[in-house]
Amino acid sequence: MKVSPSLLAANFADLSSDITMINSSEADYLHMDVMDGVFVPNISFGFPVIDAVGKISRKPLDVHLMIVEPQKWVNQLRDSGAEIMNVHLEACLHLDRTVYSIHQAGMKAGVTLNPATPVSLLQDIIGELDLVLLMSVNPGFGGQAFIYNTLKKVRELRELIEKSGSKAIIEIDGGVTETTGKLLAEAGADILVAGSFVFKSDDPLQRIKILKNL
Repeated sequence: MKVSPSLLAANFADLSSDITMINSSEADYLHMDVMDGVFVPNISFGFPVIDAVGKISRKPLDVHLMIVEPQKWVNQLRDSGAEIMNVHLEACLHLDRTVYSIHQAGMKAGVTLNPATPVSLLQDIIGELDLVLLMSVNPGFGGQAFIYNTLKKVRELRELIEKSGSKAIIEIDGGVTETTGKLLAEAGADILVAGSFVFKSDDPLQRIKILKNL
């Protein structure tokens, strides 16, 4: 299992220490949730923080844009050092064009689905995607309880990927713990995003190791 710790749950007063910890961990990515207070009812951080993190993170940046009109920021996100640009299907009027722009900028393209958005809406674009992120909580806040219907969606998405011949991998964000992570691994997930489970623990390196070994 690949692991992408979510910086949203880190200590914002000492991000450098937390990023140094992630650099020394078995994590595969560093997940960054960008919120605008419009698409989701919260504001997190913007490009000055992404730029600063990109300079010290040795893990590839997995940037999840919970914002309206994410297509406006493709080149700036590339310049910040992001490897993956994740946009919400619900926020993109011209999703195919946005995915094309992400690829043209040299990044991997991810599309995110909210809990109530059906996997079937991806059937006409799944072949173009590098990653699909399924939200297993409602986006906007950390520390929420896991939505168990996500397990059904993971299985549906895995079937769609296999039938279409897509190379997309499946990422899950929200309420990930050792228990839910095991269920997600069994359902077919490839990457687990974990915030509170990692950063709020006494031993975040061990928590990352636990998820890696699922």
